[in-house]
Amino acid sequence: MIDLRRLHVLRAIAHHGTVSGAAKALHMSTSAASQQIRLLSKDLGVPLLEPVGRGVRLSSAAQILIAHIDAIEAMWRLAEAELQATEGEPSGLLRLCGFPTAIATLLAPLVDAARKRHPALELRLREAEAAESFDLLFAGDADLALVEATPDNPPPEDIRFDAQTVFTDPFDLVVPGDHPSADAEVIDLRDLEREPWILGVPGSIHRRHVLTACSNAGFRPTVTGEAREWNVIAVMVAHHMGVALIPRLVDLPHHLDLHRIAVADPFTPFRHFQAVTLRGGSRRPAVAAVMELLDEQVRAAEGIGPLPEDLPDQQP
Repeated sequence: MIDLRRLHVLRAIAHHGTVSGAAKALHMSTSAASQQIRLLSKDLGVPLLEPVGRGVRLSSAAQILIAHIDAIEAMWRLAEAELQATEGEPSGLLRLCGFPTAIATLLAPLVDAARKRHPALELRLREAEAAESFDLLFAGDADLALVEATPDNPPPEDIRFDAQTVFTDPFDLVVPGDHPSADAEVIDLRDLEREPWILGVPGSIHRRHVLTACSNAGFRPTVTGEAREWNVIAVMVAHHMGVALIPRLVDLPHHLDLHRIAVADPFTPFRHFQAVTLRGGSRRPAVAAVMELLDEQVRAAEGIGPLPEDLPDQQP
C-alpha cells in the first residue's frame, strides 16, 4: 500500500517547483521531504526526481503519477461534497481569501451576511493576492479564493482547480476636480492621448490593463508617475500629476477632490474576477451557500456585475 502522505509531498513539489518550497508549504524540513520522496520512489520502483544543475525536476514517471494524484484528490472532494449535502443546513468552517479591494467591498460584507443566514457556518477571511491564493488553496489552507484572472494564473485546463468568473470590474478615468473634463459622464479614451498619466509600477497587472487599453485606442501614454497602491495613485491625480484609470470597485479617498468618468466603448478596460476552489470543492454545500451570497454582494455593488457572454477579452 502506497503511503498517501508521500504522494502529497510529491504533489507539493510539482506545485512549488522545488523540494524546499514544498517542504516549507507542508511545514516540514527539506531533508524530511526528500526522505519521503526517496521512500515513495522505492515503493514504486521508479525514479521520481532527476538532478538538474543544483536542483531537481520531476521524472516522466512522476509526471504520470501526478496526473493520477490530482484526479484522485478531485474525486475525493466530490465524494465529500455529496456526503455533506445529506446534512442539510451548511455548517462547519469555510476559509476565504481574496485581494484587498474585494475584501473591503464584497467579502467582508458577505461574512457579515453569512452569520445571519447560515449561523452554523463559520467563515474566516484572509487577505491574499492571486499567486498566494492558489498556494493557500493547494495547501488546504483556504477553501474559496476570489482572484483577478491574469495570464500568470494556472490555466483553465489545470485539473487541480475549479475557476468560475463571477463578475467584471470596469476601469473609470479619474481626474482632479478642476480638470476640463471633470463634468463629463463618459469620455473617449482616444481624446486622452496628450494627457500625462499615472500608472501602476512596471510588472503590475494595473499597468498591463492601462497600456493595453491605450494601445487599443491608438496611443502610448506619457507616464509622469508610478505607484503600487490605489490610494497613492489617487493622491498623485488629485495633485495634478496626471490622470489615471482606476477600477470602479476601488473606493477612492473621500477627502480628495476627484471625479470618476466612465470610459466609452469599445476601449473600456476591465478586470475579470474568479471564484476559485480546488477541483470538486465547488460542490460543497458551504461553498455553494457562500457563492450565492457573493452573487448578491456583486449585484449590490454599483457599476459591476456578472460577466456578459459577448464581452471581448482585453487581457494583455
